Amino acid sequence: MAALTEHTILPLPTFDAPVRLLIVVSPYYRAVADALVAGARAAAEAAGASVDLIEVPGALEIPTAIGMAGRLAQYDGFVALGCVIRGETTHYETVCNDSSRGLTLLGLQGLCIGNGILTVENMDQAVARAEPAQQDKGGGAASAALHLIALHRRWAGAKRPMGFGRDGERDGDRDGDRDVIRLAGEIDGSAKA
Repeated sequence: MAALTEHTILPLPTFDAPVRLLIVVSPYYRAVADALVAGARAAAEAAGASVDLIEVPGALEIPTAIGMAGRLAQYDGFVALGCVIRGETTHYETVCNDSSRGLTLLGLQGLCIGNGILTVENMDQAVARAEPAQQDKGGGAASAALHLIALHRRWAGAKRPMGFGRDGERDGDRDGDRDVIRLAGEIDGSAKA
């Protein structure tokens, strides 16, 4: 039964070209944030990635900063770091859910993001998860971003057509000199507009 509780940690990917990571951290709990950053930097260094670091006020601002960087800067991936500790109000649930949802949506849009925002009950749990010598969630978040970057690079050239477009643009006729419009999928005669 003990085998069911073992954790598997994938080895860090290797890269042929340089990798640039942006760490976005909320230093609200400075000691926890610093430990998370140390773990993330160590994982990035082990994979040969360069790292930039920015700080934002809180966990809710992390997805916004990553979204802006994804549109305006040249990074291969992002590491979201911070800590939310349960308090006396429902604000905890709002911050945890909305920061996670924001990062997930950005990831589904194609950004390579490792989520290292801790959501814990108390400071002891935060420290145990943040410290590189313990659970090293900062290193884990950087590792997740690096694995997603490796997948992105692996699949970047294998684009499949989807959605609307001129048929010729999708079948190798780059001039698009045919006037057939594909609505979706394969042309079978009934999908022409």
